This record gives sequence, C-alpha cells and structure tokens, in this order.
Amino acid sequence: MVNIKENSIKYIFLLSGLLSIFILLGIFYLLFSNSYPALRDVGIKAFFSRGYWNPTAYSVPQYSILNLIKGTFMVGAGSLLFVVPLGVACAAYLAEVAAPREREIFKPVIEILAGIPSVVLGFFGLVVVAPLLSRIFGLPNGINALNGSILVGIMALPTVISLAEDAISAVPQEYRHASLALGATRWQTLKNVTVPAALSGILAASLLGMGRAIGETITVLMATGNALADPSSFLDSVRTLSANIAIEMGEVPRGSLHFHSLFVVGLVLFLITFIVNLLADIIFNRYREGV
Repeated sequence: MVNIKENSIKYIFLLSGLLSIFILLGIFYLLFSNSYPALRDVGIKAFFSRGYWNPTAYSVPQYSILNLIKGTFMVGAGSLLFVVPLGVACAAYLAEVAAPREREIFKPVIEILAGIPSVVLGFFGLVVVAPLLSRIFGLPNGINALNGSILVGIMALPTVISLAEDAISAVPQEYRHASLALGATRWQTLKNVTVPAALSGILAASLLGMGRAIGETITVLMATGNALADPSSFLDSVRTLSANIAIEMGEVPRGSLHFHSLFVVGLVLFLITFIVNLLADIIFNRYREGV
C-alpha cells in the first residue's frame, strides 16, 4: 500500500514536469509556425537590419525590430540599475539586521507590492512619475524609457528581494563567525563577507528580475511613449517588443504578412526571456550546489 502511494506521487510529479515541458514546446511551436510565413517572405535579415518597424507603409513596408529590441533592453537594464541596489539592500536588512517583528511587518508589504496590478503602476507612472521627471530634466513630458525603467523596477522588486534574501540567508554562519572573531564589525562582515559569498545568488535574482522586466506589457505601454524612432538616451520615448504586440495585434487582418510579422516579434521576445531565465536558473542552481 505504501509503495502504491509513493509510486502514485512519483508519477504525478513526473507528469507535472512533462506537462510543463510540453506546454513550453507548444508555445514555441505556436510562435514559430505562425512566424515562418513572415520569415520566409520577408527574410530573417530584414527583421534584424537597420531601419524602423512600419509594416503598413504604403510605399516600402519596413520590418526591422532592432529599435524594439533596443527599447526592450533599455527598459530592462534601466530597471536593474534601479532595483538591484535597492533590492539587495532590503534583502540584506531583512536577512541580517531586522528583528523578527520587523520581518513580520516588511515581508507582507513586499508581497502586497507584488500583487499590485500593472495597469495601476502604469497609471501611477503617468500622473506621478512622468511629471516629476519632466520637472527634473526639463522635458516636455516624462513619458520615456526612464519612466518605464522605474516602474518596471518597482514591479521586479519583490522577486529580487525574496531571492536575494534567500541567497544571503544561505551563507554559512561560520563565515560570519570567523569575520566577527577577527574583529570585523557587523557592517564590515555584511559588506565584505556575507554579500560577496552570496553574489552568485544575487546575480541570479537580478537576472530573474530582468526577465520579469523584459516581459512586462501594460506598464511600459502606458509609461514609455511607444515611439518607433531610434532612442539615443533614457530620456527618449521607446517602444518595447511586448508593447508593440499589444498595440498592433488587435488591428491587423488575421493571416496577413503584418500578422505573421508580429509573431516574429513574439518569438524573439520568447527567446530573450527564455535565455535570461535559463541563465538565472543555471547560476542559482550552481550557487546552491556550492553552498
């Protein structure tokens, strides 16, 4: 009877894992099969050549997605510049400094932050962050890549804080005791021993946060301006891959070349997020094995 229960649980877990792989492969097949007509008719080179995204141009349609990729990485990288220092500092405080009562207060607040709808954050960016950036930098408006980076960074904060806290907490206590025994203060131990020892886990947390940022849609759709021009700084309006799909997919004729070209955009976004999350998982697993 015990063996039957154990085997049943084993096969349930096995089927769950296989189902996850099947769903992932199914998504990839859906994207690729719908992208293939555009890749065949337009050519892979056209999607990654210099130019602009304008498939509906009457004279010469353009299918370059380089500006969309650049805008996506600007928002993702900009969010890391905002979220990593703040997220690691919060994680270090919760893991090493905060009293149990303080953790009971801060942890639910962080979890609530993760549950804020993206459209609410987008609205916050429009009415609060954008006017603030406009006044600080003397811009006509603050709807740009920097605005999107700040908002997406806020959305990625819970992910970075939770995983970075786990990485810091997993550092063996012997490291801390040895540092304190040599005369180091708690701050010196945290800065020079604990955080460097958890660096791989913190890097994995940052990559997972970036993966969260790259795939965000509604917030960047509302806060970045959605300009198709080539951005030269974070103060320029940008359009991301996800926002481009959200803007145009509902208006294109099904089966048209423009329709299939949007699936190419989705395929590229899928591959980028998959690679980023895969790298984060590899780094995090190696870190856990090392610890």
